[in-house]
Amino acid sequence: MADLLSDDEISDQLPAAWDREGDEIVRVYEFDDYLGASGFLAAAAGVAEDAWHHPEMTVRWGECEVRLTTHDAGGITGNDIDMAERLDNVYE
Repeated sequence: MADLLSDDEISDQLPAAWDREGDEIVRVYEFDDYLGASGFLAAAAGVAEDAWHHPEMTVRWGECEVRLTTHDAGGITGNDIDMAERLDNVYE
């Protein structure tokens, strides 16, 4: 199981455009339409499955909200930071 990150470690490692909300890190990816957001979700799901780290993702018109936490550890770990970076690469 991954170790929880300290508050300072989270602040230092949190990728740009991501925010911390309690025991989760959160980002809303923006798109021109619903189909773009849905396509991102499909691609992100493949990356998540490959990493065996499954975020909560919500699609709305023109956006996809992603929430990451490591449930087994009870909060934010390096796995969440790594997944955030991977998802940012999908978005680019």
